[in-house]
Amino acid sequence: MALAIRDVEERDLDAVLALNNTAGAGILATDPARLRVLFDQAHYFRVAEMNSVIAGFLIAFRADAAYDSPNYRWFQAHYESFVYIDRIVIGAAWQGHGLGRIFYCDVGSYAEVRVPILTCEVFLEPRDDMAVLFHGTLGFQEVGQQTMGATGPKVSLLARELPSFSFVREHYLEGDGLPDTPWLHERSRPCDMAAPQALAAGDKH
Repeated sequence: MALAIRDVEERDLDAVLALNNTAGAGILATDPARLRVLFDQAHYFRVAEMNSVIAGFLIAFRADAAYDSPNYRWFQAHYESFVYIDRIVIGAAWQGHGLGRIFYCDVGSYAEVRVPILTCEVFLEPRDDMAVLFHGTLGFQEVGQQTMGATGPKVSLLARELPSFSFVREHYLEGDGLPDTPWLHERSRPCDMAAPQALAAGDKH
């Protein structure tokens, strides 16, 4: 099977919306308007394309986003610089092929040349043991817990230090910046050219 991990394009949004809304209880359903805000604001928004079919996606934000997710805001309050994985979805037909680990390797490569830590959360109520084990084997450590809203689920807030960042900061970021090469380029986002819209509180899986 031919696999490509690439930046999302506007033509992909219908497929992304369908995957999101059939992902089950671990991912909040969304609508085209909210998805468009994510599309406009996310620093990292990539899809996995298998034989020309969108098989999954991952969305992540850096620390300066206008994103009002309670879990994202927790990391903003505790860390100056980070990449936050907002959601990852793999279509049912493509689960078990290692796409989750491929996505985490890819977003880790994006993050480690820009920030010192990669962050996310997993549900504790109900406890998602598969997610806890998956993140533990990838080196994530719990740095806090919180309840999402007054009656929302309890989550474990996770972070993974990115040891390559200190080298990149010393040799590149404190000097002339990252080399001008395609794999280091930032995603082109519509909100880079206009004032960002804030996402509503709780618009988070």
